[in-house]
Amino acid sequence: MPELPEVEHLRRTLEPLVVGAVVGTVNLRRRSIVRAPKRGRVDPVRLLAGRRIIGLDRRGKQLAILADSGGVLVIHLGMTGRLFVRPDPRDAPRRATPSVAPRTTPDAAPYAALEEPDSLDHVHCIWRLHRPGGRTSAMIFRDPRRFGGLWCIDSREELLASRWTELGPDALAVTPADLMTRLGASRRAVKAALLDQHAVAGVGNIYADEALHRAGIHPMRRAALLQMSDWERLADAIRTVMGEALRSGGSTLRDYVDAEGRPGEFAWRHRVYGRGGEPCLGCDSRLRSITVAQRTTVYCPTCQPMARNRKR
Repeated sequence: MPELPEVEHLRRTLEPLVVGAVVGTVNLRRRSIVRAPKRGRVDPVRLLAGRRIIGLDRRGKQLAILADSGGVLVIHLGMTGRLFVRPDPRDAPRRATPSVAPRTTPDAAPYAALEEPDSLDHVHCIWRLHRPGGRTSAMIFRDPRRFGGLWCIDSREELLASRWTELGPDALAVTPADLMTRLGASRRAVKAALLDQHAVAGVGNIYADEALHRAGIHPMRRAALLQMSDWERLADAIRTVMGEALRSGGSTLRDYVDAEGRPGEFAWRHRVYGRGGEPCLGCDSRLRSITVAQRTTVYCPTCQPMARNRKR
């Protein structure tokens, strides 16, 4: 599932491609992908038809597209969602290959196929964008497993007062005090507590494992028994690993690509995630895999010892 670094990198790569564009037609292919409103016909205007895109925002794993009407379209990528932009092939002669060939992932379609959104499967919504100078493009939402979705919100104020008010502090700027205040009384394992978006927005399975390893904290430690020094190390590790992943374009394991179809490179730098049974990069001990909160969790028994759960 795309986490904070992937969604923030998507926002940064999407921004120059869509801000200032006017949305023409909106082709909603699957009504169920619109989570709000839940029922009835979806007014194309609420999906930004006829509106100019004036900005993008993000909180945790959620992306918001802001329109000149004041309306907001919130997009969550879920497990396998992609949001990308392709130029209208009618605007320029077709080329067999792009001038700079993008990297591909095992399930990525060839670049030429991505130029033709109508030829892709699992595409649930297509926005036709009109930019200054007569250029046109298509913004495409594709989600094979359909855990993602679209939320039509009437204003940014409503978004901040409703959907986003439920989220915790953004992981890029989380502080030790944030963690201690929101998680310090939890009897859950600290890994499970970190996955709660009401506590910290943007941390998922990948970066919880990576941050806990860097902080030297066992994923099964009870959150309520961590000391302030633990929260300090953990907050620093979360911010650091998020920043490094963002600079690498995020982690592409299978589906994630940015707005131009490029996968992230941070997966090559994972220290523990997905490496169960392999040597720890810090001490050469064999990494172990366990299940926490129904998620596969990888840790180093040497670098992340299980301290006794004593009350403070």
